Amino acid sequence: MSFLVVVTENVPPRLRGRLALWLLEVRAGVYIGDVSRRTREMIWQQLSEGCEDGNVVMAWASRHESGYEFQTLGSNRRMPVDFDGLRLVAFRPPPDATAL
Repeated sequence: MSFLVVVTENVPPRLRGRLALWLLEVRAGVYIGDVSRRTREMIWQQLSEGCEDGNVVMAWASRHESGYEFQTLGSNRRMPVDFDGLRLVAFRPPPDATAL
C-alpha cells in the first residue's frame, strides 16, 4: 500500500464520481488515498479512458530517491522532465509569451 494523490482539472463529472469510489475528495478535484499498486494502476486506466479534454496528475509514495513518483495526462503548462534520473517539472511558456 502506498499513499496516492490525484489532482484533476476539467474532467467529466462521471470520472470524478468514479474516483470517489476509491479515493477521498478533500478539495474539488483533489483525491487522496492509501491503495495497492494494482488499484493505482486500475485508477490510472480509468483516468486515461475518461480524461477527455481535461488534465490529471497522479503522484504516489515510492522508494525512489525523491520518495515519490508521478505521471500526467492531458495538456498543461507543467510538463514532467527527467533530470539525471530525477523527475522534475518544467514550465512551458505561456501562449502569449511569443508575442512579446
